Amino acid sequence: MTRIDFYVPQEVAEGGRYALACRLVEKAFQQNRRVFIHAPSEEVALHMDRLLWTFRQGSFIPHGLLHRSDASLTPVLISHRGDPDEEQDVLVNLTDQVPPFFSRFERMLEPLDRVPETLAAGRERFRFYRERGYSIEHHEVSS
Repeated sequence: MTRIDFYVPQEVAEGGRYALACRLVEKAFQQNRRVFIHAPSEEVALHMDRLLWTFRQGSFIPHGLLHRSDASLTPVLISHRGDPDEEQDVLVNLTDQVPPFFSRFERMLEPLDRVPETLAAGRERFRFYRERGYSIEHHEVSS
C-alpha cells in the first residue's frame, strides 16, 4: 500500500511548494529513488524543469520531461498529462487533486504551502487517503 507524506512549511517560504518539492526530490534522488513529478499544467511542469537546475547552487538532479527524456537514463521525470508511464517508486503530487494512479506508487509526497486554497485542497486529499486506510505522515518543515 502506498505510503503518503504531507509536507507543510512552518511559515510562508520563498518559492512555496515548488521549492519544497525540489528539496524533497533532491532527497529522494540522493536515496537512489526514481521520482515522478505530477504537475497540474504544462507551465508548472516547465517551471519545475527549470527550477530543478537552479534551486540550489551546486545541486545536480538528472531530470527531464516525460516522453522528451530517456526514462532509462533519467531518474526524475516530470509530466502534466497524468500518465506516469512505467514509474512506480516515488510520486510528487503538485496538483490539487488525488492522482488517479497514485496507488501504483510505493510512496507519494504531497508538498504544500501556506496559501489557503492549497492548504484546503491538501486537507481534502488527506481525508480522502485516510478514509481509505492509507498510511499518512504529516511533516512541518522549516524553510
